[in-house]
This record gives sequence, structure tokens and C-alpha cells, in this order.
Amino acid sequence: MLIAMSRHRLLPTGAQEAVLLTHCAHARFVWNLAVEQHAHWRPGRLSAPGYNEQARQLTEARAEFAWLRAGSVTVQQQALRDFHQALANFYAGTHRRPMWRKAGRNEGFRQVGVRPEHVQKLNRRLGQVSVPKIGWVRFRRSRNVPDSVSSYRVTKDVSGRWHIAFAAKPDPIPSPGNGRVVGVDRGVMVSAALSTGEMLRCPGSTIGEERRLRALQRRLTRSAKGTADRPGSKVRQKAGLNRGILAHRWGMLVARLAEKAVGRVEKVKAGYTSQQCSDCGHVASESRKSQAVFRCVSCGFSCNADVNAACNIAAGRAVTARGDLAVGRSANREPQLATSTA
Repeated sequence: MLIAMSRHRLLPTGAQEAVLLTHCAHARFVWNLAVEQHAHWRPGRLSAPGYNEQARQLTEARAEFAWLRAGSVTVQQQALRDFHQALANFYAGTHRRPMWRKAGRNEGFRQVGVRPEHVQKLNRRLGQVSVPKIGWVRFRRSRNVPDSVSSYRVTKDVSGRWHIAFAAKPDPIPSPGNGRVVGVDRGVMVSAALSTGEMLRCPGSTIGEERRLRALQRRLTRSAKGTADRPGSKVRQKAGLNRGILAHRWGMLVARLAEKAVGRVEKVKAGYTSQQCSDCGHVASESRKSQAVFRCVSCGFSCNADVNAACNIAAGRAVTARGDLAVGRSANREPQLATSTA
């Protein structure tokens, strides 16, 4: 199931923060116990307990220990459900094995069964959310909260700031039903160029936002410089490219397309799409005159370079089926460009 997330700064009072930390500790305690039980299993031993058995054990533990009983049963049960979902994802080959969670680094819990009345708008800047054992906690409305919120996750980052992420299933955009294809080429000058000729750009950051981002990156992110023994190459170019990719939200674009057009998004290898003429199919690096201009050295066809690449992506099956053109494989077949719509 595809889920859309809406993340906001949570603004708890001192007393509310103490209860939030308790919820985080209980969720982490239950998760780590489940990890330990499954880590103990070896071939030849009895199978590790499933969710139902661990839920029964949690009920017994709550009856015996007052400190655990004082916490929210829904928070603790959800930690168990999240663990077993993570375990299922691991066995499906899509995620890593669930690991031990550490205090101060993995502070968070999830609440499900959220109804519309559990989230309220106070004014343009503030909202409030109902949290078990606390009541109403305010958050900063940096964006609209989806109407169909089904759950939320509360986290505390290493800087001590609290956040809440509301989850909702987005409404899919209906297919036009005409079988037409639109190619999308992602770039750092143009965020997304469409095979229809449209070019979309993400709004740029302000000077203050860029300054703050650079400061945070110096504190938290790795550098392309490498080490003294193994220095990196083209450091400045790599750093600029990475900043461009981050600014244009390549990953977010793919995620939102997949959420809105369920089952209708196909990833196409981008190799040679910027060097291939979408009109005649000839491939030559010399045809890419600049970042913005494509002019085929074979047939003379000219258009925006990003739009040309998007047209090749729209005909992606024909492009990728021709093999690796760099090693001289057959390039005789001309791609059949799909008719595109906006």
C-alpha cells in the first residue's frame, strides 16, 4: 500500500515531553525484546514466537510490571506489529533485518487508528493532535494535514527536536485510458522535462535556507573529499551535482508519481537518452551541443536537449532493447516514439 506522509514540528510542553519519552522507551523496549527472541533462534531450535504469542507475552508482562502497565498499550502493541512487518519485509528481500534500537538515537513510536477528530487545526500556523496518555499536543502546521489521516509517527531527532509525520493513503489520479506514454527526464537545470515539451522546475531555496543547509551538511553529511590516503576526485563537481540533485528532489518526484499513478510508472535506464536523436535514432555525443541544446549531427533535428531525452524515455523499451551502443552493438533499429499527451 502506498502511503503519503506529511511531516511537522511537534511542540510539546515539558510535562508532555516526559510522557513522549516514556512512550518511546516502551516502544523501543518491546521492539528490542522481539529482536532478541528472534536472534536466539537457530536451526534445530523451536521457531521464534510470532505476533500472537508475543502479544500474549506482552499482556503478561504488563500485568506483572507496573512501569510497563503505566504506559500506553496501543503504543506497545504497535511496536510489536511494526517489528513483524519489518521482519516480513526482510524475508521478502525488500529491507534489512530488524536491528536493535538504541536510546538517544532511535526515539519514536507509532499510533494507528487515527480518526479525523484526533487532528485539529487551531489557526494558520498551529494544529493539535491527540496522543495517548497525554491529550492534545500542538504542532506547527508547515503544510496542510491530509484529511484521510490513518496513523502518525512521533520521533525525536538527535538535536532534541520532536516531529510528527501523518500518514494517509493518497487518492490516485485516474488513468486517461488512451494508452499514451509521457517520458520524464530529470535534471539539475530543469527539474523534469516532459516528452510533451513541458519543462517543470522546483522552486529554489532562499539565501537563508541555503546558508542553513550548508551548515547542517557540514555537521551531518559525508564529503566527497575522501581521506588523506585515498583522496576523492572531482570533489567540487561532485558536490555541485549532489546539491543540484537534492534541490530538484529526484527521489521525491518518483515517489509522488508512484503514489498518484499507481501501477502506471515505469523506470527506464537513462543511458544514451541524452545522446540519441529522438527523430532519427542516431547516437552521437557531439549532438549534445550544450546543457540545453540538442542538434543531431546526422539528420539536423534540433530541440531542447532535456525534451529530446524525455522523448527517448517515452520510447524507452526501444532504446534499452538495442543493447549497449558504446561497444558497437546493432544500432539499426529506430525507436518508435510514443504519442504523448500533457
